[in-house]
Amino acid sequence: MDLRPSQPGLFRQCRDRILIFWPAKMIVTALGMAVFFFVYIWILQHPLHPPTLMPLTPVDRMIGFWPGALPLYLSLWIYVSLAPALLTDRRELVSYGAAAIMLSGIGLGIFFFWPTAVPPPEIEWARHPSFSFLKSVDASGNACPSLHVAFAVFTGIWMTRVLTRLDSGRWLRWLNWLWCVGILYSTIAVRQHVALDVFAGAVLGWGIAVVHLRWLGNSV
Repeated sequence: MDLRPSQPGLFRQCRDRILIFWPAKMIVTALGMAVFFFVYIWILQHPLHPPTLMPLTPVDRMIGFWPGALPLYLSLWIYVSLAPALLTDRRELVSYGAAAIMLSGIGLGIFFFWPTAVPPPEIEWARHPSFSFLKSVDASGNACPSLHVAFAVFTGIWMTRVLTRLDSGRWLRWLNWLWCVGILYSTIAVRQHVALDVFAGAVLGWGIAVVHLRWLGNSV
């Protein structure tokens, strides 16, 4: 007979984790996003020199423009909030924030010294009013590496770590990566990035996550 206490359900575990340090998590996440966007938009509007147009590849021609991918593209800002919301260890939270700052710093530094842009697509944006806010705030600059992709991959790796701890089941870990890959796809489908931006962003996000988790493991 197994006398070990049963593990709480997944929903209860997530709820309990979110409630730990929740004011600090909420404030720091919101403040971090605000500061990031301020610097991102400033660099976008004040390029050091004329941006380099990123070349198209067969992948870009294979993936067609799909307005329906816009909600998936915008869902990144929910996705990136999940991992820190589910962390409960103060040291992990602080190191997670430091890694996110490092990722942002590298990406924004590249944008500042090497401005890049996406070639203007042959699309009548007036026919897609839902894109008006996106195009007015986030022009197709600061292209390579795609920080949209970098943060999605960084979050995907961290969410895998968190979901494994929660013993969530394989299906939820697959769903996590399906969401991540969907965001990567959407960056091309809404014509905010080209395939080379996505590849470079994925490498950046993966590299920062791997280095961070190895450091975190070795510093216990």
